[in-house]
Order: sequence, then structure tokens, then C-alpha cells
Amino acid sequence: MGRARTKTKKVKPVATKTIAEDSEPPSIPALLEKAQSLIVQCDYDLAKLFVQRVIEREPTNVEGKEMLGVVQLETGDIEAAKQTFLSLVPPHPEAPSSPPPSAHLYLAQLNDDDPHMALQHYQAGVDIMNSQLKGKERAVDTVGVPEDEAALRQNTVRALIAMVEIWMDPSYDLCFDPVAEKTCEDLLNLALQIDPGNSEAFTSLASVRLSQQRPGDAKQCLEQAWTSWKDLEADDSRLPPIPTRLALVKLFLELSLYTPALLVLQGIMAFDDQEVEAWYLEGWCFFLMAEQAKENGGTLDELTWQELGRDARDCLETCQTVRVYFFFPLHFFDVELTFCDTSSISIRNILIDQC
Repeated sequence: MGRARTKTKKVKPVATKTIAEDSEPPSIPALLEKAQSLIVQCDYDLAKLFVQRVIEREPTNVEGKEMLGVVQLETGDIEAAKQTFLSLVPPHPEAPSSPPPSAHLYLAQLNDDDPHMALQHYQAGVDIMNSQLKGKERAVDTVGVPEDEAALRQNTVRALIAMVEIWMDPSYDLCFDPVAEKTCEDLLNLALQIDPGNSEAFTSLASVRLSQQRPGDAKQCLEQAWTSWKDLEADDSRLPPIPTRLALVKLFLELSLYTPALLVLQGIMAFDDQEVEAWYLEGWCFFLMAEQAKENGGTLDELTWQELGRDARDCLETCQTVRVYFFFPLHFFDVELTFCDTSSISIRNILIDQC
């Protein structure tokens, strides 16, 4: 008797799709998200490829054009970036009905050779952001301030401060205009209405007070600028940006407020001990303290002028070391860097004086 043959089922061939049939092109939001992540990673060439795919599919995509302008700026194509941002604001025929404020803010910075045009763009950006803030205020109240609203307030304040800086810049003729002082006051008052307690606004107001020969009021503004964050840890996200804190230090030094200046610098270097300007300013601070100690019997805060001078030298030698490591140009330190109205000195001179 033969072996029984097992029956086998015939397997029907499964219909398969080709890769081209199965895959779909990535969505516009996915492309924008990828481009944004590449910009954050400073991979601008690859980000540009993703942005271009967006614009090929949607030539009027506002977010895509904004990103393209940013990439062009970061890669040094300044004129192309300017044209991209101009296409996002009136009177360009392709400008959206609600222009993004960032386009005006970028154009303001790209018109640094024309202060009047820069002010117009800053004002347009501020007007748009103010309208957005009013819309958020009319929305349903929530507990606390939403993160996007806080960022919007901060950006509005920074645009107002940038306008103040243009009005105060001695390289422009605007600082001699009779309305310059009142304009700066009005801009900073508006900034503090939008974001009460804003550290950058108080720092800018302190600078205005110094220009008005009102050192007492300037000190009060600096104290208000510092109070809200002076007890925060070095890595706290609520701290102002390092450039803002360095600007505060320079004003402290101009008013001979050495202790708070050193405390702010210590916080900066606890976060980033490779910050060249912080090392320079700390050395400058110790040098000024040594000079004051010489005038006051040889000591200051229980330290002799020689000890303060050695501290100044140590800081400035570290500054030079960090500068060499990061390939800062030599002239950055050889020229006299003036941070106070009354005196200036170069690192090389301090090192020679204290040897």
C-alpha cells in the first residue's frame, strides 16, 4: 500500500505595490518641521532643500518663505534674504494679508544703514505683535500666561528696545533730534506696560538715565533689572540672555557698582566659562577696583590694590587664552575697548601695569 500523498493548498500570489505606488510625498507640515529642526542644528544647506520642496509645492507658503529667508541670512546671502522678507510685507503683490512680524524685524536689522527705514519696519512689527497680544487678551482666560504669549511680549519689548538703541546711537543723526529723549521715554514706557518688570527694558532705561546725567535713577533701574533673576541658578531658563546680562554689567561698572557686577559675571561663567567678554569685564572690574583702592588708602573691601591688580591680571590672561582657543582676532584685544564713559584701557596695558 503506497504512502498517502498530502494535499497542499495552492498559495495565491499576493499582489504587491511598488515603492513608488505605496509611498506618498511628505506633507507640508512635516517638511517644515524637518526644516526647522535642521535650522536649529545649524545644518542650513540641508534645511534649504526641505524649504525649497515646500515652496515648489506652495509658492506662497508664508512659513516656508520665512525659513528660506533665515537660511539665506545664515549662509551669507544677504541680498536674497532681504528680497525674500520683502515679499512677505506690503506693498509686495505676493504679501499675505497678515504679514508675519518677524519679516519686518529681520528687514529692520537688514536696513542698519538707514535708521529711518529700520524704525519703520520695527514699528510695523510692533504694531502687528500688539494686535496679536490684544487678540490673546480677548481670548478665554487661562491659569498663568501661555508660553507663546510670554514669548510674544518679550519679542515686542525687544523690538521697542532696538528702536531706542537706534534713537540713541551717536552714529546716526537721530540722537540730536529734539524729540529723541521723549521718544525713547515713550518707547520704554510702552515696553514696561507690555511686559512689566522686563529686565531688558529696565537695563535700557538705565542707559537712557545715564545719558540724561541721572545716575541715581539709573541705579534704581539697574536694581529693578537685576532683582527678578539675581537669585536664580546659573542654568535657569528664566535668566536673561547672556548679552543682556553683559550689558547690565557694563552699566554697573559705569556706576562703580563692582559687587553686583562681579556677581552677575560669576553667574555667567558658572554657565559658560569660555565666555570671552565675561572674562574681560571681570578683569576690567578688578582693575577699576584696584585703581579705586589706590585712591582710598590702598584697600577696597578688605583687599589691597596689589591683590586686586593680580586678580585683574589673572582674569585678563585667561581672557587671552580663551581668545586664542576660539581664534578671536588679535585686534579685538589690542585696541582700547571702552565700556565706561570716563576711562578706557586695553588688556595689554593692564597686564603691563600689573606685572
